[in-house]
Amino acid sequence: MAADPPLKPTHTVFLGLGGNLGDRAAALDAALAGLAGLVVVDAVSPVYETDPMGYRSQPAFLNQVVRARTGLAPRALLRGLKALEHALGRPRRDPIRFGPRVIDLDLLLYDDRVVDEPPAGDGLALRVPHPRLAERAFVLVPLADLAPDLVHPELGATIAALRARVDDAGVRRATPRSPRGRG
Repeated sequence: MAADPPLKPTHTVFLGLGGNLGDRAAALDAALAGLAGLVVVDAVSPVYETDPMGYRSQPAFLNQVVRARTGLAPRALLRGLKALEHALGRPRRDPIRFGPRVIDLDLLLYDDRVVDEPPAGDGLALRVPHPRLAERAFVLVPLADLAPDLVHPELGATIAALRARVDDAGVRRATPRSPRGRG
């Protein structure tokens, strides 16, 4: 799935990656590799192990954030992310809202744009910044690693300030895997 990203990559985006089923680290690695056809990755946060939100009877997640550039419009990028999720084994509809999943790819920020579009023919609503970004420690902690001074385009607060407002007790830096993939 690795290919040159379409169009000139002139837009800066932040993407959230996460998953809690199977080999979680391998799923993040596969997602990063799969992003090559959609974006040019500039930076990747450390990986964090995080407690589940909402539906709690499930394994812990691994989460990270990616800063990248793309030439795709926001909706085209969202479609590409959802197609990549499906290719990596996530069903088109989760049986449990906020339940377990192999992979989750979220468009968190796209330049300094604010976009709010109802579902289109693809069935996807498009909301940028991600509507729950400011409430989620599992996003804000790794996002603050990459862009603490970035200003949320709707809230006018920096990512560092938003991070300081959330309870991050359920977010722990994950132990890096050894070069052979163990650990």
